[in-house]
Amino acid sequence: MKKKIVSMVMMACMTLSLAACGGSTSGTQEDASEESGLEIEESDTAETAEDGDSSESDVDYIKGKGSLVVGITDFEPMDYKDDSGEWIGFDADIAKKVGEDLGVDVEFVEIDWDNKILELENKSIDCVWNGMTLTDEVKNAMECTNAYCNNAQVVVLPADKADQYADIESMKDLTFAVEAGSAGEAAAEENGLSYTSLTQQSDTLMEVSAGTSDASIIDLLMAGAMIGEGTSYPDLTHVLELTTEEYGIGCRKGSDLAAYINDELKKFQDDGSLEEVAEEYGVQDALVTQ
Repeated sequence: MKKKIVSMVMMACMTLSLAACGGSTSGTQEDASEESGLEIEESDTAETAEDGDSSESDVDYIKGKGSLVVGITDFEPMDYKDDSGEWIGFDADIAKKVGEDLGVDVEFVEIDWDNKILELENKSIDCVWNGMTLTDEVKNAMECTNAYCNNAQVVVLPADKADQYADIESMKDLTFAVEAGSAGEAAAEENGLSYTSLTQQSDTLMEVSAGTSDASIIDLLMAGAMIGEGTSYPDLTHVLELTTEEYGIGCRKGSDLAAYINDELKKFQDDGSLEEVAEEYGVQDALVTQ
């Protein structure tokens, strides 16, 4: 009888012990769940904070760092250096005026034109402001301003040979120099012309002048400023407009900087300063009404 009683007592103790252990395990799991939930909430909060940072306006970003970095190439009369090495030109001067209103310094950075979209995405530059043609590729990849200048792609030849080439068919056997990634390169390809791609439009003029290429395709506004009597290339002339186009300023996709520049261009048009700068660089006839 004693053995039975002792056995029953031991069994009761073991049952109580197991129940206690089970309760402890359950409590630990609940605590872990609560801690896990807390971590998830904190993670969500962190992601939200990061999203908030990424959605910061480009205008605020530029003001915060104190500089507007403008991607350009050497392209007279839009962006080029004066005798003291300062960047001037119609685009450069208007960009400086926008920088003044933003309250920031304006930095001009020469870029590989073929990599302009990548430069924007990497934030190496804040905008492309260099007589940029508003092609479908550009408009799809960038947040662009309204057009501010009209332009065309023209064929440049030695003046003493110009009368031999009145149309595209007569130029099929010529070798052309064009700027890589430019509207000129696109025009050469569309017309089935043989061409070599160079880093800058100005380089294509050196090619033609040296006789390395028979002709080049460049912007009409550049041709007006850089070839013919009174320029560095007096023996070159332009013939045959291959395309008509418009210039715009490119910013990062979704950037509010494009809208800000649009407002600035309208303001400069209304106060007469846009026309004044255009006249200084001989592009007043190309201006587009804002």
